[in-house]
Amino acid sequence: MTDFNNHTVIIGAGHNGLVCAAYLARAGKKVTLLEAAEQVGGAAITREFAPGFKVSAGAHLLFMLDKNVRKDLGLDSAGLSFSQQNMRTTALAEDGNHLQISGDLLQGGNIDEKDCLAMKEYWRVMNRFATVINHLNNRTPPRVGTRSPGDWISLAKMALDIRLLGKKDMREFLRIAGINIYDILQENFENPLLKGALSLDGVLGTNLGPRSNNSVFCALHRLSGLQGMAIPRGGMGALSNTLAQVAGKHGAVIRTSATVSRILMNGDHVSGVELSSGENITAGTVISSADPKTTFLGLLGARNLEAGFVRRVQNIRMRGNVAKLHLALDSAPEFNGLSQDQLGDRLLIAPDMDYVERAFNQSKYGEYSIKSVAEITIPSLHDPSLAPPGRHVLSAIVQYAPYQLKAGWSVSKAAFTEQLIDLLTAYAPGIRSQTLHRELLTPVDIESEFRMTGGHWHHGELAMDQFLMLRPVPHSAQYASPVTGLFLCGAGSHPGGGVMGSAGRNAANAVLGAKDIKDQQT
Repeated sequence: MTDFNNHTVIIGAGHNGLVCAAYLARAGKKVTLLEAAEQVGGAAITREFAPGFKVSAGAHLLFMLDKNVRKDLGLDSAGLSFSQQNMRTTALAEDGNHLQISGDLLQGGNIDEKDCLAMKEYWRVMNRFATVINHLNNRTPPRVGTRSPGDWISLAKMALDIRLLGKKDMREFLRIAGINIYDILQENFENPLLKGALSLDGVLGTNLGPRSNNSVFCALHRLSGLQGMAIPRGGMGALSNTLAQVAGKHGAVIRTSATVSRILMNGDHVSGVELSSGENITAGTVISSADPKTTFLGLLGARNLEAGFVRRVQNIRMRGNVAKLHLALDSAPEFNGLSQDQLGDRLLIAPDMDYVERAFNQSKYGEYSIKSVAEITIPSLHDPSLAPPGRHVLSAIVQYAPYQLKAGWSVSKAAFTEQLIDLLTAYAPGIRSQTLHRELLTPVDIESEFRMTGGHWHHGELAMDQFLMLRPVPHSAQYASPVTGLFLCGAGSHPGGGVMGSAGRNAANAVLGAKDIKDQQT
């Protein structure tokens, strides 16, 4: 019985599952981590998509990794390194007069002194507000309608963080946090290219346009990592492999190609999992890094939950609106007006806010954008291991591409891919002839490959009503579920999506019943 109670099974070796496993194993728990795919990492993997060409298949930039996770687990000493750090952003213009953004510094793009000064204040304020979100990322959310002293203390800390902004910034934070980024950028800037680029940070990975409420919050969420954008050497899979190495070092057993078909119950308590092979693994604790709908409705089953809870889970908004384009190129692409130095930047296609809003409008009607927005990287420029000598890979996050496409992705995928090549050709005229191989992952493909319901990168929309104590749903926001022994540790729980590791760390805290896992004896 002791071994049973001490045994923890974690479903899914995405980065949060790996982080959770590493912390629990370090604290002395017996941990078995089960991954359905052939490699660990979930959507944070590096894989070959054409002979000799490798790419970060899902997320392709690292900018939110929890500093505590990185330090606690010793990821740097375990071999994590970067091919690029503190990447600049270049907002592309068809005429070649691109705008380069590096923190609060602006260059090119017909930018004037007024916008340069406004950017410094905008950057200061947004980073102050993002710090408030950052503090929340590493805390277990307080429960709704509780009288627990611990929950009241958590609420008080949240209120104090906001109050410490000072009267002026506190009022501004409360004014803008839940509204649309379009109005905020209109208030502060004149340059269309700058506004387009900044608006994209409020809508990437979401079902939002710049005029949608919650887009300011999403921009703050992206900034809450409080660090520059980077690409791990070897792609995002290098991070996942490092996490797996650390978890294994502390004693966690990691099994790949091990698909969990259901969560087992003994009365009202979990008792382990059953694999698709028919194998049963007993455990006193089961932690799922899968999305909430997969966990509760698929693996556990609605019959084991109250009807009201099932209804709330069914209503979680999690329909993807993002596609991923990969190109294998025979040489480095040439963008009009872009220097070789700038080619390694994070490149954006978002000419102005109205362009971004029009792209979003079409997705409301189940149509993909005729003119998409894109975030582009060419990681092989700084990491030759990703492509054969002299050749390169291009990775682009493109939207909007609705999961429930009216015409169906089976008949529309090729046309959308061609349209995206045309979009890139407007900025890099020779890219079509340079392309040796192309791969497009639609939300349906993302759902299939990474086992994310609806193909949603964040396991659910990032919005005020799906955040903190409301994520994924009330009464399941502290990582523990209504079923005894079942916990969540994925992006569908607080603090949400992005390659952070915070959800995995926080879930480990919840399982151990510790305020700070660093105090655990290893």
